[in-house]
Amino acid sequence: MKAPFHHFLFLSPKPKSQNPMRRLISGCIVSMVLIVIMTRCGQDQQTGTTKNGSSVADLLKIERSDNAAVEDKIDSLLSVMTLEEKIGQMTQINNSLIVTKANWGAGSDLSIETKVDTAKLGKMLRQYHIGSFLNGVAVSPEIWYQFYKDLQEYNLKTTRLKIPIIYGIDHMHGVNYVEGGTIFPHAINTAATYNNEFPEAMGNITAIESADLGHQWLFAPVLDLSRTPLWGRYYETLGESPYVAATMGTIFVKAVQENKEIAPYKIAATAKHFFAYSDPKYGWDRGPVDISEQALQEFHLPSFKAAINAGIKTVMINSGELNGIPVHSSYWVLTEVLRDQLKFKGVAVTDWEDIIRLHRNHHVAIDEKDATLKAIQAGVDMAMTPYTTDFCEHLKALVNEGKISMERIDLSVSRILRLKLEVGLFENPLPRNDRFNRVGAPEHRAKALEAARESIVLMKNENVLPLNPETTKNIVLTGPVADLKRPLAGGWTLRWMASEESIYPKDMLTVNTALQKEFPGKVSFAATSAELKAKASRADAIVVAVGEMPYAEGFGSILDISLPEDQVDLVKAAQATGKPVILLMISGRPRVITKIYPGCKAVIFAGLPGFEGAQAIAEIISGKVNPSAKMSFNYPIAVNRLVPHNHKVSEVILAHEIDNPIALVPFGTGLSYTTFEYSNLTLSDSVVSADGTINATVTVKNTGAREGKEAVLWFIHDEVASISRPIRDLKFYSKELIKPGESKTFTYTINVNDLAFPDKNGNAILEDGYFTLMTGNLKTRFKLQRTESK
Repeated sequence: MKAPFHHFLFLSPKPKSQNPMRRLISGCIVSMVLIVIMTRCGQDQQTGTTKNGSSVADLLKIERSDNAAVEDKIDSLLSVMTLEEKIGQMTQINNSLIVTKANWGAGSDLSIETKVDTAKLGKMLRQYHIGSFLNGVAVSPEIWYQFYKDLQEYNLKTTRLKIPIIYGIDHMHGVNYVEGGTIFPHAINTAATYNNEFPEAMGNITAIESADLGHQWLFAPVLDLSRTPLWGRYYETLGESPYVAATMGTIFVKAVQENKEIAPYKIAATAKHFFAYSDPKYGWDRGPVDISEQALQEFHLPSFKAAINAGIKTVMINSGELNGIPVHSSYWVLTEVLRDQLKFKGVAVTDWEDIIRLHRNHHVAIDEKDATLKAIQAGVDMAMTPYTTDFCEHLKALVNEGKISMERIDLSVSRILRLKLEVGLFENPLPRNDRFNRVGAPEHRAKALEAARESIVLMKNENVLPLNPETTKNIVLTGPVADLKRPLAGGWTLRWMASEESIYPKDMLTVNTALQKEFPGKVSFAATSAELKAKASRADAIVVAVGEMPYAEGFGSILDISLPEDQVDLVKAAQATGKPVILLMISGRPRVITKIYPGCKAVIFAGLPGFEGAQAIAEIISGKVNPSAKMSFNYPIAVNRLVPHNHKVSEVILAHEIDNPIALVPFGTGLSYTTFEYSNLTLSDSVVSADGTINATVTVKNTGAREGKEAVLWFIHDEVASISRPIRDLKFYSKELIKPGESKTFTYTINVNDLAFPDKNGNAILEDGYFTLMTGNLKTRFKLQRTESK
């Protein structure tokens, strides 16, 4: 077989004369190319094994569980399955191919009748033995129940081995594809709560409201870090901190996968998108990522490592390329890092069409068959094709040609069968319809409302908020998102990205209707700048609601993170009236507002607070709720200044004394309607040993007139190290309700693991020296000394 990159090698005619140095350089280049070709051809084309990776045989042994019954069932099935049946288990098809009616167009232009067409399904099962389907739009629990019941019953009646189908769905912030379900704030908001109660609640409630419908493969959580707001999936992340993403992501995973209230069912969660997907070089979704291997290990891997250690059952693969290699064809990522380093034993599923894109988009494969070879050799288990069965034909041919071994196929199929067995599909393959009262239950919506209340950041307040409902006479509300429902929940809500207001719940509030409810008879809506000007004279304050309409994935990638000019002009028009302006941002990412920020008396970043978000916003404006959220990212001060809180010291210490601002509002900050005073930062010791710990404590006093919740964030800076360290890195947080005049002590136990950092291979480096601990406006110093000084 020719090397798959042979067409990149260009040979020129030999020149008549050539100096010795040029001949030497040319000889070296040719030698290097030959070495690469020989190395590529010298790999085991059936297993993809390299000297650094585990063999397929090794992985088959390593990944066997302790459950003898499960492993015996896997062995029994593998021994009788045909090649075609095995490949079918490795294939995932969109539900639009098996329903009675579907218009699955581009963007938000899609519709589907969630009803099984047995003729279409029969072809998929008899000819291709498909083992997984996915996707949908929001329909009632009754329709989902009937759809999945028909799907699974037909599968069990038709197929030879009666292996249950596993159904995958993107319930990203609650059951967003179930009518009447509970919709939480998106992850970017959840991170801003700094309250671990909420990822746990969202995981539990999502599991309870989806398991009975056959939704037992949940494509969440997103464990990528927010890095560039140009990226259309920023709001799906748990912010920019690896620690927050790892902590909240793990809590969510455990809540979903260990939920006892969904018995007899179980649900598998998915860590996505493995890994470093969220930092495309130029901000475009699925774009190339160029990051050093050390930075990958330090910042982008910890959240996935934590989820894997917590037992997550599946991962979804990064759709882009990492340091020049598309991740779906990267043996280093999918086997050496995922399997060998992180010891992941579950299923690795592609994202949408991503094997095809190795050929069509990345141009690293000659054709789709070559792309299939590369993906399977790299470590892909299941292909989300999702509109075609060509993958089945290509993979079958590759096995028959001896390019992929049956052993390699068995490795992936064993992982998929183990997944189905572990979530109980063989014992309980059918859905149930006797617990639909739990979908959208009042106590679930109440928890989503609590989450929204604690996720909205008060960025600025010059004594204008809260507005007292008793003394406030008139509020003028304006802005393009002020009287709409869909901006509050963003993408992945009812549809991939919804464009119709009519599909949203009738009882869902907009900011306008929520403020009308909170301030009866005192809110006047201005649809235009002219109307705003006319109504402003009677206003005590003007609320300008700006932001974004729903978007998802590539459709959300933008060229400029500035707030759009028409919205800037509206804010300026409000400021020109001389009345106090409260700027309300409803958006899945920060939009640069630096020029209008000084003229606003108050600024609120509401993010995407979900279906209960408008009520939460209104209650914060009225003071019924005391805001307690803090930024989960550095709010950018300029479009070309996108710097995270854990940046390097050299970002701020320049060769020349010039203005070098980092953020408009820093990570981990947010205002309250009360005040908190930090004092008495103390350490149990000034020196920590290699196997020791230090307890840090700080006293936080509520010095204001009302109770409030305060999230205490602990940062560490390694003062001198062999690899340059972040200026500050979040290591721990906790949140408490503190009454007026009350003091509470917060504790953080510093472990030496918090002081280590990885090299490019993921090996922990722990170096003696001094560290700075920071919390609130306080800081102190301690020393790591691994051995006693002599």
